[in-house]
Amino acid sequence: MSILSSFDISGSGMTAQKLRLDIVSQNIANAQVTRTENGEAYRRKMVVLQSSNVQSFSEVLSSELGIQKQGVEVAAVVDDESALVPVYDPTHPDADENGYVMYPNVNTAQEMIDALGASRAYEANVTAFNATKSIAMKALEIG
Repeated sequence: MSILSSFDISGSGMTAQKLRLDIVSQNIANAQVTRTENGEAYRRKMVVLQSSNVQSFSEVLSSELGIQKQGVEVAAVVDDESALVPVYDPTHPDADENGYVMYPNVNTAQEMIDALGASRAYEANVTAFNATKSIAMKALEIG
């Protein structure tokens, strides 16, 4: 693995974790939204990550030459299909005939835990990036 591959891996990790933090922020911001443009309550969104894989011809050629792109990428941002939270509030404009309002399936405590995990993973990637940069600088000083 070349030193540039290390930069690619750390960079892709930082990009993925930033998106995770953006999605967590979106979930927290919409935790009380009972009606979206499609008419139902907001659904919690989750980021699905996967290992980077070779897809194009140039990437296949590079992998055969021993230059593989490594890291992580966002496979999808999906809706959490768990049940919405019914809350009895007959005065709410979105209440059904029984007086229940369907609130989003967003748990702010869980979102804060996810934000903390994404933040720590981002910090770990920054640390790895800086360590690789330091190694490269020391190698240049030798020559």
